[in-house]
Amino acid sequence: MNESFFTDVQRVWDDITRETIVQDKDFDLAVHKKLLDIFHVGDYYYYVFDMKNLEFKFLSPGVKNVLGYNPEQVTIPFFMSLIHPDDQSVFLNHEATAIDFAKSLPNDKLPKYKMSYDYRLKTASGKYIRILQQVVSLNYDENNNLLYTFGVHTDISHLKKSNNSILSFIGLDGEPSYIDVQPKEIYKASGELFTPREKEVLLHILKGEQSQEIADKLFISKHTVNTHRKNILAKTDTRNIVELATKIVNEGLL
Repeated sequence: MNESFFTDVQRVWDDITRETIVQDKDFDLAVHKKLLDIFHVGDYYYYVFDMKNLEFKFLSPGVKNVLGYNPEQVTIPFFMSLIHPDDQSVFLNHEATAIDFAKSLPNDKLPKYKMSYDYRLKTASGKYIRILQQVVSLNYDENNNLLYTFGVHTDISHLKKSNNSILSFIGLDGEPSYIDVQPKEIYKASGELFTPREKEVLLHILKGEQSQEIADKLFISKHTVNTHRKNILAKTDTRNIVELATKIVNEGLL
């Protein structure tokens, strides 16, 4: 390495740090905060969940950045209402599978696992985002009944576009991990995303036909076709036909 280059680097760094006194405690806190920010792949918030009383004992202020709500607004019933209708059965099946997994572990192994899966939540703006939920146990009894858990919700919308949720149990401290676990199928999805008429309109939209053309072929008014268009875009959380077509193909919605 060129010595003059290293000398120049030292000079630059010296200009930055000459007047600085590092406090160990402040430095440790800054490092821990920076580690959280670096290793989370999106905006996030964390919480402590009381499973016995079904309430958040603590919810970090970051929930405002992710969901648009203040912590005091987010009760468990309210949070459940934000889960996308098509993901409610996914959430329930993953939770049931995670509880069974926890029960199957030796009592001393329970805190050595992180349970992870993803689903969609509706923000205060009305937009759905995909969050990754990661949970570890904080307190549990001798029968592996979880009493308190610590969780982190991270917005991964920019990383994952499909609706195929992945459930994994990540081993810590040398324990084995179980990736893409097949969940139990106790709960069924609520039903078809589109009505029969919406499907008809959608097929014509994907052919590139305009509203008046569709109206003539289906013997309905142009206004009715435009209403179906708006409903289809709302149900798929898309803004235009290009986004709609991409989502239909990628997620197999028809």
